[in-house]
Amino acid sequence: MKFPVHTMNTAPEASRATLEATAKQYGFVPNLFGVLAESPTAVQAYAAINKALEQSALSPVEQQVVTLTVSAINGCTYCMGAHSTVAQMVRMPEEILTALRDQAPLSDKKLNALRTFVVSLMHHRGWVPEKDFEDFVTAGYTRQHILDVITLLALKTLSNYANHLAQTPLDPQFAPQAWSAKDAVVA
Repeated sequence: MKFPVHTMNTAPEASRATLEATAKQYGFVPNLFGVLAESPTAVQAYAAINKALEQSALSPVEQQVVTLTVSAINGCTYCMGAHSTVAQMVRMPEEILTALRDQAPLSDKKLNALRTFVVSLMHHRGWVPEKDFEDFVTAGYTRQHILDVITLLALKTLSNYANHLAQTPLDPQFAPQAWSAKDAVVA
């Protein structure tokens, strides 16, 4: 089934306000939003979660660690390209970004604890072993951080799965950070 990438002119009326707000925020409407616009519920939910994450206890760099880890595990080429660009915008160190794109351990111990927790959360489908919780808390994270990670996981599950089904084309703005899934095992 082919999914259209809507514009503000072709989107259902109930999706247009979200696309307009997105265009103001980003300077353009990313193709993901154009795909999600087919469902006013989906595009509004995605935008609302993004807005709520402005209150996150996770820093912008930490948020990108989560989004890139989830998207790499899910093999979402669109989100990897988009969030690699965002990671650069929030001044993520290049060696951290490279390691995340390769799903390799991170040199920063705290960020690596975050990445490892996300991997465990996904691998165990929420039933995270006690040791993984302890390692996460020892690194300086709290229950609020855990719930913020889960919120980001929900956001990326929505976008990753939509992108898989829609085969969302990567926007030219994200093209320098294009990514393809590798056969490597997640570390």
